[in-house]
Amino acid sequence: MAHESLLIENQICFRIYSLERAIQQAYKPLLDDLGITYPQYLVLLVLWEKKEVTVGQLCEVLGLDTGTISPLVKRMEKKGLVTRNRLPSDERTVLISLSGEGVKLEEKARSIPRGLGKCLFGNLKEEQVEKAYAHLRSVLDDTLKAVRNSCIPKE
Repeated sequence: MAHESLLIENQICFRIYSLERAIQQAYKPLLDDLGITYPQYLVLLVLWEKKEVTVGQLCEVLGLDTGTISPLVKRMEKKGLVTRNRLPSDERTVLISLSGEGVKLEEKARSIPRGLGKCLFGNLKEEQVEKAYAHLRSVLDDTLKAVRNSCIPKE
């Protein structure tokens, strides 16, 4: 038998992995109503905030590489959600912006955080859900910061 510390149910990484998968499954019906996928939602969140970004900036914000972002953005362009343009000053740099459809989708998406909050904290009253949601974000931010500062080798 494996040592107790090596049992899968004792692994933080497995708990986080399982939670991430469950949260993505909870997002799915909310995003299906908008006709977008979870990765597309992440791109749109960045664009709704910043209005336009380069592929490199998008990769940095989302922690993904260009091999993942480029095909994703191309599919979004085909769906009419974003536009891609090369910078005249540097043809290697692609600038991504919201299309009119992408802008319209923002209003429809405003209910998604509330929907997920109800999913995570359904037994709480609405004002308590917002507090619990903010507290969870804070704990996760602090944990991520600690892992990045203490556990990930500096390049």
